[in-house]
Amino acid sequence: MEKPKKNLIADPIPQLIRQLAIPASVGMFFNTMYNVVDTFYAGRLSTEALAALSLTFPIYFVLLAMGMGFSTGATALIGNALGRDDQEEAARTASQGLVLSILLAAVVVTAGFLASPALFRLLGAQEQYLEMCLQYIHVILCGSGITLFVFMFNGILNAQGDTHSFRDYLMVATVANIILDPWFMYGGLGLPAMGVRGIAMATVLVQIFGGIFLGLRARRTGLLFRSSGAVWTPDRRVLRDIVGQGVPASLNMMTVAIGIFIITYFLSGFGKQTVAAYGAATRIEQIVLLPALGLNVATLTLAAQNGGAGRFDRVRSTVRVALGYGAAVMVLGAAVVFFGAGPLMHLFTEDAEVASIGIRYLRIAAFIEHAYVFLFINTSLLQGLKKPVFALWIGLYRQLVMPPVLFYMATRVLGLGLTGIWWGIFIITWSAALVAIFYARKTVDTMAASMTAPAAAVGEGPPGQ
Repeated sequence: MEKPKKNLIADPIPQLIRQLAIPASVGMFFNTMYNVVDTFYAGRLSTEALAALSLTFPIYFVLLAMGMGFSTGATALIGNALGRDDQEEAARTASQGLVLSILLAAVVVTAGFLASPALFRLLGAQEQYLEMCLQYIHVILCGSGITLFVFMFNGILNAQGDTHSFRDYLMVATVANIILDPWFMYGGLGLPAMGVRGIAMATVLVQIFGGIFLGLRARRTGLLFRSSGAVWTPDRRVLRDIVGQGVPASLNMMTVAIGIFIITYFLSGFGKQTVAAYGAATRIEQIVLLPALGLNVATLTLAAQNGGAGRFDRVRSTVRVALGYGAAVMVLGAAVVFFGAGPLMHLFTEDAEVASIGIRYLRIAAFIEHAYVFLFINTSLLQGLKKPVFALWIGLYRQLVMPPVLFYMATRVLGLGLTGIWWGIFIITWSAALVAIFYARKTVDTMAASMTAPAAAVGEGPPGQ
């Protein structure tokens, strides 16, 4: 088996974070630009098409949540196994993660086709608007299996410190999408015009390429060979472990999707221009938050391997360094969002009303971005330490419990309109971030104490010293 070039339990933490986070951030930049390309062309097609992509995103996000959540769980388990030098368990977990992806795909396709029409109608989609939503999401659902494989392959690679492969795939995918989107939308060279369905078909096509590319990279690590311990028939124990880690992480991500449904429900009362504006503005936020998302990957990977090795001194160092890097880049990011809100919104829409709404949101969002850094890094730390349940509870608070209360008070009781919704997001995000900081610190201290107490009783030092 090829050994990782990085020694995740010995090399300097700042160096490792840069080596892991920078490729991950670059990859996520291209992933976001991929979505930006979709949003750009949908906006050029019509305001209805742009709104349709915004409205379908919560369902698409459920698929992404399952992929990201279970791959995160696999990364934590594989990383912990590698940290304690258990190669066979790491290989067994990697292979069972792919087995689980097949089972999940069947669930996603069935539930998605049954639920999507009613959900879109609930959010106000009718006639051509509804038809556009269904055209897009049905194609996405048909390709859900390959989407889940892409994420699981990436989880296997991340556990070993490889964040370059996913970056490389996303770079190629974004360039391909720039070509495929207008071709499939408008037709030409023997293809009929397919509108928003063409955007979805382009997505599925590039993900097929990603599944092949990342699958070959994952195979090169050796963890998918039977001789290394891989098992290709369902193993209840390992599947249960992956599910135990992946379900809270996936449900946490799904709370985001439900949270989008909730905010879309309140925004829909202000018209489809408001829905379109929020969809475009959140794309801009995603770009600004890319460095923080790269730091998430680095924190998850380093916490998993060093936690498995009992090196909680390095776990603490990982958090400190990641938060320091995050604070530095968010100062610049917040300035870009606040001062560049106008030009950035006009990149996505020619509708003056849509742009104006998005600008007002971004001027407030600029003061929220640093809270996301605190929240994401501390949540990734806990997931790497195989403590994923906190992410679910904080997700429920942030997406399901507080938004309906604050948004209802702001819009129906206090009459603050959209401004009340925007400041509600500010209050919810910062309060969740502060809770995450406190809980993560307490958890690491407890785990470190449980490791050192037996050693201290017999006169030994902490593990790794």
